[in-house]
Amino acid sequence: MQTLIFVWNEPNSMQIPKGKLIAIGGAEDKGTDPEKGEGYHTNLNFIELGILRRIVEEAGGTSARLEIITTASTIPYEVGENYLNAFGKIGCTDIGVIHVRNREDAQNEEYLQRISRCAGVMFSGGNQLRLTAIFGGTRFLDIIRNRYQQENFVIAGTSAGAMAMSSTMIYEGNATRAHLKGEVKITTGLGFMDQVIFDSHFEKRGRFARLAQAVSANPSCIGIGLGEDTGMLITYGNRMEAIGSGLVIIVDGHEIRYSNMADIPEGNPLSIENLKVHFCARGNGYLVGERTFVELMGVDTTPVMTDIY
Repeated sequence: MQTLIFVWNEPNSMQIPKGKLIAIGGAEDKGTDPEKGEGYHTNLNFIELGILRRIVEEAGGTSARLEIITTASTIPYEVGENYLNAFGKIGCTDIGVIHVRNREDAQNEEYLQRISRCAGVMFSGGNQLRLTAIFGGTRFLDIIRNRYQQENFVIAGTSAGAMAMSSTMIYEGNATRAHLKGEVKITTGLGFMDQVIFDSHFEKRGRFARLAQAVSANPSCIGIGLGEDTGMLITYGNRMEAIGSGLVIIVDGHEIRYSNMADIPEGNPLSIENLKVHFCARGNGYLVGERTFVELMGVDTTPVMTDIY
């Protein structure tokens, strides 16, 4: 079997997280559509059970304790109930739901104890700004971050829950106007991962221009466009593996040769040269630090730690 060898870019191997991130493009009704600024209600169908099974597998199996965090959603009890049903269908026996609705709830000692003991958490969809505004600077977030760094701890998130995972987060941007400077709004995310920007419902809602603008404004970051029923499993804070039935689109701005982003007034169309794009289906992957597409199928992806002399 071929062995994939790569060198970590981090200056200190102690910074490599021991946990796993699973960022999912979403598919469920979240109660509101922040892109349109209005409420809507379709059905409460969640991501396909295949991705949920992968979350369970990575967390330690069907007996592992998982906590669903519904903070992003405006219909938290419906969302929580549907996740309980969905995980129950695949044999999970120890699933909890945490309804943190405000910053006071985030200090609830029971909730802090629960996230300290579980094998993993899953952030539901909704409005990602609720996640950052409610959890930023709290012990709740500190516990999750520390466990992700120090333990084999799983953090999954769908839709808004995926978009909030990175340090740089899109929180607003209408896809039909995303080619115009200033139409994509960016803030600080939950900070589980640097050097990336996640976007969700990527193909269905036509969000390529939205992610391209975010990357052109932050070219040190890799854009990760997550299709529905599709996700990225991220290990060692660097290696991404596409999972699910659709596509993950990688947008790389490191080698942009020309961009008018800094020079044009807001509301004007962007012009960008040499923006790189990769398509990842299930079995393909990407190394963030190396900015390298990887064909993972049939390849041993266990990292080999090497020293640079």
